[in-house]
Amino acid sequence: MPSLDFELEKSEFRSFYEQNLSLLEDAKSSFAALLTALVTHSGSIVAAKIDGRIKDKEECIRKFSRKYRSDLEESKTAYAIAPYITDLIGLRIVCLYEDEIEKIAEVIRSHFEVIEVTDKVLAVESTEDSFGYKGLHMDLKLNATRALLPEYVSYAPLRFELQVRTIIQDSWSVLDHKIKYKKSIPNQLKRRINVLSALFELADREFRQIRDATEVALKEAPDETANQQYANGAVRQGAGLVLGSELNAFTFLKIANHFFKDFEFEPHKVDGFVHDIVELSPGITRAQFNRLMRETIAKVKRYKQAFEERNATDKLNPYTVIRHCLYLGDKVKFNRALTNVARDSFDDWLKNNL
Repeated sequence: MPSLDFELEKSEFRSFYEQNLSLLEDAKSSFAALLTALVTHSGSIVAAKIDGRIKDKEECIRKFSRKYRSDLEESKTAYAIAPYITDLIGLRIVCLYEDEIEKIAEVIRSHFEVIEVTDKVLAVESTEDSFGYKGLHMDLKLNATRALLPEYVSYAPLRFELQVRTIIQDSWSVLDHKIKYKKSIPNQLKRRINVLSALFELADREFRQIRDATEVALKEAPDETANQQYANGAVRQGAGLVLGSELNAFTFLKIANHFFKDFEFEPHKVDGFVHDIVELSPGITRAQFNRLMRETIAKVKRYKQAFEERNATDKLNPYTVIRHCLYLGDKVKFNRALTNVARDSFDDWLKNNL
């Protein structure tokens, strides 16, 4: 029974915590797995991390004492501690970009009962102190439909707190908690903390804008495979960038996707691959690369077929095919595009297949 005896209620809470710890851990794992599945199946969101924790029991007691005890005892309202600890189960979704936070919230609203929402961005922006970690906090429980499913019925009464943050917001949260004094400090220190917080906020915004500019630049990149109007070094404005005539990751992808329509070129591999090409041929233009590919691709594909017929377990992927095209187009400049073994094999084949 609730009471006004804090020592008694602490003891009751500790007993409740120990008795239910196994259930809480199982619920945390189940909720985390469900969140992972929902975010993954949404298709448009890549979560960097989804994890959870059970709040330490002594921290729960300190939180209750700090936030609720005085008011309850002053009003002579009997209490038990457990109902006031709404974040006993805590989960966190860390995403890449700030505009993904609301997308995740939409997914969550359609699968859980939302008890309360706290937007930390608005909370921070409404105060004079701009520092503090930002993100979205949601108090949730299973909705009525899911709560009836056999695998979730044991967890139906439990609520949990979900924090949704970007990677940068999450990093700031870690650092923010390491700053020991933030309020009753000299103004000079406050200003420095504000500057640091602003830099993190700027990084979040720039990270998203770089993503958006990259997507626009990919769409706007001139396509020599379909139109030669930029072949002589014409300059085009796109995504706020002057694309010029150089070969870069964006113009490379436009050309490579033309020759290898069914292959997915992963961004991080493309980035390094194009860097290697430019190192071998500084100043190479997209038109030169396209022309080289057009002039050599047919012969290299014939070599690919012959090579794979002789070597059943070895395949020449598109990157390797492009390396052969580069070498065939200019054996001096692109001599190091192939290994010694690959170069000798290709040269031997070329002697008999001119």
